[in-house]
Amino acid sequence: MSRVSGAVGRVRGSALGVTAGLIGWFVLVELASGILQGYYVPLLPDIVVHLGIRDADVNWFEAAQLLLSALVLPVLAKLGDMFGHKRILLASALATAAASWWLVFADTFPTFLIAWALQGFYVVWLPLEIALIFDRGRRQSRGVSQTRRAAGLLVVGLQAGAILGALAAGRLFAAVGGDLRLALTVPAIAVTLVCVVIWFGVPESERMPGARRLDIGGFVLLAAALLCVTGALSFVRLPAGPGPAVIVSLLVLGAILLVVFARYELGRPDPAVDIRVLRRPEMWPVQVTAFLVGISLLGAQGPLATYAGTDRSLGYGLGLDATDRSNVIGVYLVSLIVGAVLFAVTSRRASPRAVLIGAAALVGTGYVLLIPLHTELWEVLVCLAIAGLGSGALVAAMPAAAAAAAPRGQTGVASALTNTTKTIGGTMSSAVFGVVLAGGAGAAVAATAAPLAGYITVWAICAAGGFVAAVLLLFVPKVAFADTAEAEASAHAARGDVV
Repeated sequence: MSRVSGAVGRVRGSALGVTAGLIGWFVLVELASGILQGYYVPLLPDIVVHLGIRDADVNWFEAAQLLLSALVLPVLAKLGDMFGHKRILLASALATAAASWWLVFADTFPTFLIAWALQGFYVVWLPLEIALIFDRGRRQSRGVSQTRRAAGLLVVGLQAGAILGALAAGRLFAAVGGDLRLALTVPAIAVTLVCVVIWFGVPESERMPGARRLDIGGFVLLAAALLCVTGALSFVRLPAGPGPAVIVSLLVLGAILLVVFARYELGRPDPAVDIRVLRRPEMWPVQVTAFLVGISLLGAQGPLATYAGTDRSLGYGLGLDATDRSNVIGVYLVSLIVGAVLFAVTSRRASPRAVLIGAAALVGTGYVLLIPLHTELWEVLVCLAIAGLGSGALVAAMPAAAAAAAPRGQTGVASALTNTTKTIGGTMSSAVFGVVLAGGAGAAVAATAAPLAGYITVWAICAAGGFVAAVLLLFVPKVAFADTAEAEASAHAARGDVV
């Protein structure tokens, strides 16, 4: 046993700093990704005026980018596994940069919408970065632990970029005298610099030996299924969407296509998504957790903002103006950063499985506390901070955990699937929350305000998602997500072997 411990210690020592430079470059990439996600939001009212459209038309921006992201994410991740993760990362960064520059010069709604959708190629950056870090660390038998710690730092860069973008947008717009075109060059410049960083600073991953073929049939089925599901859910959120019959039909068709896809993939030698891997006990709870955390992370932010702005005269709400509402969101984002840092630190000493379970439980606890504690600002901030700590840790942990559970040659697509399932969870919950909050408005409340019962329902669903995820993660094997040498040593110790 002592020889194994000594070997593990030597591996740890030799691996320190091996990926430090690589992680530093990727933090810059995620900083730019965060700027993309935070910079445009404060400028949306000015974009509406610039394009001569209605406020409601802004919903099409998110819907179009969401649809494209859901379609290209698994394909690009698989191409990275096949032909090199750096190569696809650079290609996606170039596509994002081109779309960002297109936004600067787009003067009509259709052209702006197309450019906005194409900008969604950035969604594959984090999964490909995780795969590259895992590949580099795997060569020193430290892929899993290094990836865990790196993932926390990457999420810090992402959230810091989002905060920086949101804070800088309005100030830069005012500084350039309200010239929207000039203000929109900032994220375009940031992404262009990212292309240079990837080109010169990122090494290529090690490719699998032998010829591999892209499972076009599988991706077509998966794309059709995702298009039906995410399209239906996006239609729910659009004010001028189709009727319930069309939405339900699309959801049913999407579910049928997912079943057909799964059966088709089981018969493929090199499938688009290896269903057998997804059925592993260390993989399926992670993917389901990604779906569940998407409910609160992506779906609950709109209800949070509207609750914070609801007039206190109704007997609930915080009655905050736009600036104070931004501060509330800022506290939540900072707690995400702290949670990601804590994950990177604690995963060195604690079981990664235990950290995941604890993080999911924090999400559930934060939202369940909101049900009785929502009348004062400090109560809401404390609850959101608790939930944010758990969410930040989970956002960092899930891609790394999926990469650790995937066989060699499938780390990119496994990491990407956590993003896909998280997005679907957020889209689905956003649609459901919209119906819940609109359903009870009537004579008892102001015409534009949602009922308190609707908000409580939203928080209860978010809390349930966190607690269910914590329970599901109990099914993960205790030695999962550990480095090979560490896992073997733990297994020997559990059996009482003398090594």
